[in-house]
Amino acid sequence: MTVRHPAERGSAPVEFILVGLLLSALTLAVLQFGLAAYTRNVVQDAAVEAAFHAGLADTSAADAEQRAREMVTRALGRDVVDRAFITPSTHAGVRLISVDLATTYPLVGLFGIPAGSLVSARAPVEIVG
Repeated sequence: MTVRHPAERGSAPVEFILVGLLLSALTLAVLQFGLAAYTRNVVQDAAVEAAFHAGLADTSAADAEQRAREMVTRALGRDVVDRAFITPSTHAGVRLISVDLATTYPLVGLFGIPAGSLVSARAPVEIVG
């Protein structure tokens, strides 16, 4: 039989609550980190797709931006793209199109720092004729 000090009575429920809160906070932090990583991957894929779409001969920059926003909205349920920059450039004589997407970095759910993350992608421009 264990002899307990009278001051220790009721400490087990308090310890359970404290440990439970700590484990719950840790679980939520891991889930939020996973959501942030998933969001970044979705936006990166959307930027690559928009760059290749903008590189086609018969498309405009507005079409590419719309395509990126649609892909993000379809995957995440809301548009987290704050700004989209689509600029032409050249590298070693090759015409390129660059797509930069400034997105909200999720801190709590999908809410967070506006334009907290910048994702870039480049693709060659199609030349007809």
